[in-house]
Amino acid sequence: MVFEFATAGRIIFGPETLKQIGPLAKEMGTRVLVVLGQNVSRAEPLLVILNREGIKTVVFQVPGEPTLDLIRDGVHRARQSGADLILGFGGGSVLDAGKAIASLVTNHHDLEEYLEVIGQSRPLTSPSLPYFAIPTTAGTGAEVTRNAVLTSPSIK
Repeated sequence: MVFEFATAGRIIFGPETLKQIGPLAKEMGTRVLVVLGQNVSRAEPLLVILNREGIKTVVFQVPGEPTLDLIRDGVHRARQSGADLILGFGGGSVLDAGKAIASLVTNHHDLEEYLEVIGQSRPLTSPSLPYFAIPTTAGTGAEVTRNAVLTSPSIK
């Protein structure tokens, strides 16, 4: 039997590890789209660390399960701000949204063309922007998977 197991390239965990994000992010970019949940104040320590490193941050909020339109908005916001790094800080929905945005910023077909099952399953042809996933919950595993769970309200 042959199989492939792909996961995150690097996992850092433990007390005080958030403090490492500034220098790590600075190695990858200077303009970061920070994908967050509804409570922006929860991410204040992260934003302070990034700003202290001279990294320009733009916040993009994910209020619930990410929809196709929300992802399109995030991609537009990332492109408009000149983001060269995407950082997700939150639960599974936020991390999935961040992954999708990072992948689609560099691939220029409509989102639906890349979707499996309801789309055309077009492969991504360009590498995604660098992406950091910082989970604030445990259980979804969104920080170590390649896929993103997105909602399409128009498809029942």
